[in-house]
Amino acid sequence: MSHAIRAEGLVKRYGDTVALDGVDLEVPAGKVVGVLGPNGAGKTTAVRILATLLRPDAGHATVGGYDVLKDPVRVRGLIGLTGQYASVDEDLSGTENLVLIGRLLDLSRSGAKARAAELLERFELTEAAGRPIRTYSGGMRRRLDLAASLVGRPHVLYLDEPTTGLDPHARNEVWQVVRSLVAEGSTVLLTTQYLEEADQLADRITVFDHGRVVADGRADELKRRTGGQTLQVRPTALADLDAAARILADLTGMAPTRDDDTGLLTAPVSDPVLLSTLVRRLDEAGITADELALRLPSLDEVFLALTGHSTKDSAAADDDRVRSLV
Repeated sequence: MSHAIRAEGLVKRYGDTVALDGVDLEVPAGKVVGVLGPNGAGKTTAVRILATLLRPDAGHATVGGYDVLKDPVRVRGLIGLTGQYASVDEDLSGTENLVLIGRLLDLSRSGAKARAAELLERFELTEAAGRPIRTYSGGMRRRLDLAASLVGRPHVLYLDEPTTGLDPHARNEVWQVVRSLVAEGSTVLLTTQYLEEADQLADRITVFDHGRVVADGRADELKRRTGGQTLQVRPTALADLDAAARILADLTGMAPTRDDDTGLLTAPVSDPVLLSTLVRRLDEAGITADELALRLPSLDEVFLALTGHSTKDSAAADDDRVRSLV
């Protein structure tokens, strides 16, 4: 399988801070690879190197077969980039923003207008095309930002945390756009700290932590790598929560994680046969359950197992580091 992006041994330092510490990354053509990690993990630094915006201190990378250091102009002709924050001009209209970008990419005036109209229709922004961007909702701005990155018809698209700050509805809109681009053959490198986003969109996931790759594989492979499965129980009556927790602890050998607000109990298990045993024990105790399921670990649980901390903990711990790197 050909690779649209290939990076080996990328290192980037900012003084005493190591942003990237020997990162290897491969993105097959026509696929989505998600780079998962908390703030400060090195995701944006990697994207900036692959977009020829930063020079690595060590290692090398190619995009579309072109070296990012030796052939930066050719690389830029292949890529589109959508950063964490919308880069469009708020005082211009949607049409004016896209026409401006088209002209900067050497399209003729008529060609730039035609491309702008095509993208505005594709991203369902035609009705708002003449309005200033400051009147757009967050989801509309992100869709226009994605449209802007496609004016030059890139072969490879970098999406650096494209749904940061969006509400769930707007996030789903962006996800649908990404799916349609991939269906048309685009290659996408997606960085995100949203575990669900990586699970929904990525063919493969590379997990970054403190500038290093700590895991790589399909979502289901990463989930299985943590070992076993997760058993979930939600008693119908909250009054039965303690009794159900004792039964679950007795079967699994460890105290389950419990959410007293929702009444959900979760515990890792290595033997799926325990599910039927749990059903029998709950029945014997006269406990009914609104939810009873055996599932693979979530990506959040995978990240915790791989790094020893959750993404939220990492983001809080790395706030100062982020300010110095981005």
